[in-house]
Amino acid sequence: MKKLYGQVIDWFKSSMPQAESELSFDSPFQLLVAVILSAQCTDKRVNMVTPALFAHFPTPQALSSASFDEVYSLVKSVSYPNSKATHLIHMATMLCERFGGEVPSTHEELQQLPGVGRKTANVVMSIVYDKPVIAVDTHVFRVARRIGLSKGGTPLAVENDLTENIPAELRPIAHHWLILHGRYTCTARNPKCDSCGLAGCCKEYKKTHR
Repeated sequence: MKKLYGQVIDWFKSSMPQAESELSFDSPFQLLVAVILSAQCTDKRVNMVTPALFAHFPTPQALSSASFDEVYSLVKSVSYPNSKATHLIHMATMLCERFGGEVPSTHEELQQLPGVGRKTANVVMSIVYDKPVIAVDTHVFRVARRIGLSKGGTPLAVENDLTENIPAELRPIAHHWLILHGRYTCTARNPKCDSCGLAGCCKEYKKTHR
């Protein structure tokens, strides 16, 4: 396992030395909003929605005083707009009332916020606070299991395997490596194995190309 992780990390270091979130944001609050909106939705779609949303509600204070109809009208093109509009308003309200309008930095505090689960908390902690955590979304889950980095059957199990085997200082960028690889190369349907630089060490590729 250590050898496999070494091969994968070395390949990403050389092929993707710069990797970052594709969500557009200018503040921790905006990132939190964008990640909540991105659940089961593409970053491309979220980036089409957030400019107008942030223009109308640039701060937690502004968003906390918004009506459901105001927020819904701006996010209705994303997946699950009803629940997300409700979560955003309640999240902003809690930020103001419990955290002084500042985005908190721990799992425990972040997951108190409506619409924020472990994955969203990890994204915020990693990007905003440079914490050594790895958020496991559908891309990371799929890629880690296909390559053989984890046999975990749940996002938390995969997160634990990645955390155990990836050095702390690399975890923030490793999160983006795996997401981007899953988004553009190791896709859910018709993965581009023939052009993938990791094919030689990928468990799934070896199994299907004997």
